[in-house]
Amino acid sequence: MKNIPKNIQCVIFDMDGVIIDSEAIHKKAYYETFVSLGLEVSEKVYKTLTGSSTINAFQRLIAHFNLDLDVNALVLDKRRRYVNFFENDPNLHLVAGVEEIIKYFYKKNCTLILASSSAMVNINRVFDRFNLHSYFSAKISGADLTASKPHPEIFEKAALLANTSKENCIVIEDSDNGIKAANDAGIFVFGYANKLSEGQTLKNADIVIDCFSALKKVL
Repeated sequence: MKNIPKNIQCVIFDMDGVIIDSEAIHKKAYYETFVSLGLEVSEKVYKTLTGSSTINAFQRLIAHFNLDLDVNALVLDKRRRYVNFFENDPNLHLVAGVEEIIKYFYKKNCTLILASSSAMVNINRVFDRFNLHSYFSAKISGADLTASKPHPEIFEKAALLANTSKENCIVIEDSDNGIKAANDAGIFVFGYANKLSEGQTLKNADIVIDCFSALKKVL
């Protein structure tokens, strides 16, 4: 485990499960898609997909089930279902305490970067709904990159966009795939124990927190 950076200049946030409690509607959208295809995807298999981009998740499922299907069509189908849930769920909300911690780091003049596996259209949908654009210097979608989490590319790019050395960055993640990506990028990572992020051990996080106020105590 790494030591907490002494001079934190950049905070890199995951989105689903860290900023917004959207894991449940992602799961609904995925399983609606699975049912439409006649696939029985076990909880064990589904948990391995958490934190990956949608296209990566479907690429793995196509290989797992040996399917002859167009991955891009599957992505669009799942995204359509997700949008339907997103727009029609009035109870969808930010993760408790995350708005306060975003403003806390922003006021400390930290550079905030969003690094999510979600498509940019979904990232902007969340940022529009909850008025988050002004706090973040950049938003990165894993769907636009060569590799998806657990590959470290997204966090390496985040540090570059922040023009900050990795030693002065921290990542906040709720998935094992995301934590591995941060580990492999060489960036200190806080594992956020979101009760709705099912089956995630967070065992490789440098520190595990269950509330964002805990960050103020250690940083």
